[in-house]
Amino acid sequence: MFVKVNGIGLFGINTYPVQVESSIERTAIPRFDLVGLPDIAVREAKERVRAAMKNSDFFFPNARITMNLSPADKKKEGTGFDLPILIALLLLTNQLHADVQNSVFIGELSLGGYVRKIDGVLPMVIEAKQCGFKEVFVPMDNVAESAIIEGIDVYPVTSVKHLVDHLTGRKCIEKAKPDLVKPRFEMERVMVDFSDVKGQFQVKRALEVAAAGGHNTLMIGPPGSGKSMLAKRIPTILPDMTQEESLETTKLYSISGLLDNGHSLVTQRPFRSPHHTISAVGLSGGGTVPHPGELSLAHHGVLFLDELPEFPRQTMEALRQPIEDGKITITRVSGALTYPCEVMLVCAMNPCPCGYFGHPTKKCTCAPGVPAKYLSKVSGPLLDRLDIHIEVPQVDFDKLSSNVPSESSAAIRKRVNAARALQQKRFAGTETTCNAKMSPRQTREFCEIDDTGKVILQRSFDTLGLSARAYDKILRVARTIADLDGSDRIEIEHLTEALQYRALDRKFWK
Repeated sequence: MFVKVNGIGLFGINTYPVQVESSIERTAIPRFDLVGLPDIAVREAKERVRAAMKNSDFFFPNARITMNLSPADKKKEGTGFDLPILIALLLLTNQLHADVQNSVFIGELSLGGYVRKIDGVLPMVIEAKQCGFKEVFVPMDNVAESAIIEGIDVYPVTSVKHLVDHLTGRKCIEKAKPDLVKPRFEMERVMVDFSDVKGQFQVKRALEVAAAGGHNTLMIGPPGSGKSMLAKRIPTILPDMTQEESLETTKLYSISGLLDNGHSLVTQRPFRSPHHTISAVGLSGGGTVPHPGELSLAHHGVLFLDELPEFPRQTMEALRQPIEDGKITITRVSGALTYPCEVMLVCAMNPCPCGYFGHPTKKCTCAPGVPAKYLSKVSGPLLDRLDIHIEVPQVDFDKLSSNVPSESSAAIRKRVNAARALQQKRFAGTETTCNAKMSPRQTREFCEIDDTGKVILQRSFDTLGLSARAYDKILRVARTIADLDGSDRIEIEHLTEALQYRALDRKFWK
């Protein structure tokens, strides 16, 4: 006898349909062979399925069973094939009579016959829909993320008996409804807000520009000046996520196992702040089958690196190509995977180990040459990829003790959303999402300046020794400032403000 049951394979963020092809022969020596390049977790499914069947009051056949996970040339990993393997065995042994041709089964089995949560269900359900299947059965704990996909019926399963009762018509499972699920990461703006920040008007203006255009930013200043405090409030002024951005980010969190039970979409832009002891692999992603790193988990959000010079040099240099391209390719023996990582990189650092190099009133206590050695940990190429450099000065007592309310995140965010709306209209029909991601051709098209602006830019270019990359970044930042002002053209004041955000590195790295 021969049967086929549908499952979905997952390799990184890529998915593909898998058919569990099963055959049974009555022989004197019982045997269970599982082929099709299964990894250890898939091979161990034999024992989980055997125990789950017996503890669900089904008999396990005393025969030679052969199962092929087709296509056989692709490596299969994870525990999501437990459920289709079990359904195939029930069909093979006539313990289940049902038409499963248009159904997909996803889930891990416990020894007691219960269906457990697995990672990566969201991209699997999307693949099932694209392959034309009508229904998909998923673990109950994965139903929230699965139900948001329209065009395919999603059924939450708690146990083997629960599923068999549905397939035989004894007791039907109610389809999951997307309006019953809760979104993940709803804004916690009541906890942090830019109104908490006293003074630092110039820094808040720079961060507003950065948020409006998606620009990478470096904050440098003495300890206690508020760099980390400001960075943690950036998500409260970022523009709303589009449905497409939310779905892309949720897929990454799904395969990483970071979606909590009962939560569906990532609706707030991620804010990832790894410790400075993180390795290059932890930042970019890796493993035998590479999983997303912090760069990809910050997709469409903020990656904040506090105390930047304390990060290992190799880790910092791993940022150079991904933050330019918006994607990172990881190659291992098992294959090459490309993960998206369109992030807004925000870095903070002290100017020296003691933190007071260049301070107007406090004396630096570092030995001669130590500040220069400390600053040299941040390479020129990485510094060149940061659009905005802003100094965060110490806040004086009068501003700290003032009762005058600061501008709220909601007010800043309103202006940011208006600027992003102009950019969405400008880049409609292209893959560009914001000014910071403009191609050189788009920069020439949308960042034109008049003759006076060209003279100012030429003088600054010669004086500051700017690179070609810095030239483009200045124009893109100027375009964002013009968008915040609602201006169609880049005026002189927009250009000069953009220029001041590139001069800070010359004060410390001269």
